[in-house]
Amino acid sequence: MCTGKCSRCIGITLFPLAACAIVSNILLYFPNGQVLQLSEITDLVWFFHGILGAGILVILPAFMMLGAGGAGCCANRCGVSGYLCMLLSVVLAVLGFAGGAYCAVISSLGLIGGPLCDTGDGEYLYPFRNDTLEDNYLFNQTTWSICKEPENIILWNIVLFSILLAIGVIEAILCFIQVISGLTGFICGTCMRKRK
Repeated sequence: MCTGKCSRCIGITLFPLAACAIVSNILLYFPNGQVLQLSEITDLVWFFHGILGAGILVILPAFMMLGAGGAGCCANRCGVSGYLCMLLSVVLAVLGFAGGAYCAVISSLGLIGGPLCDTGDGEYLYPFRNDTLEDNYLFNQTTWSICKEPENIILWNIVLFSILLAIGVIEAILCFIQVISGLTGFICGTCMRKRK
């Protein structure tokens, strides 16, 4: 598969992933469909890992990949503009990799630390933040009943942070593939001009 077709396939795949990441991050602000006060929302949601990391920082290289693969085979390095196009594609793919990795890291921390919730006394706190990995709430569903409000907050956070973690990892892998593909095209590409 030539580097242009590879870029196009990756670019097309990244768009729905980025859209899902943005939607998932927005849903984290409204646990169980409820509108909460700002101080009652889990702090890691404010890192915008789905909106900025796996969303905007991945959409930018996706547009570039579609443009780079639009002419068929992007191994064309004719002139300075060809080199700059390929170099920009690699730089933006690195940016997309960083966005996907950022989303994966914050999502992992969100899964490990657990949600902010009301334990029944009207005070919102993080009841699972000091757990060890062996005693983590993810492996012990009987501890989930400690969170009274918002309803189903633990399941809500686990599902959405897991989706964001998976999206971030997939995006990082795809962008890394694009970096390798772009560097290969930049270094080994040929100058192909259309004959009249």
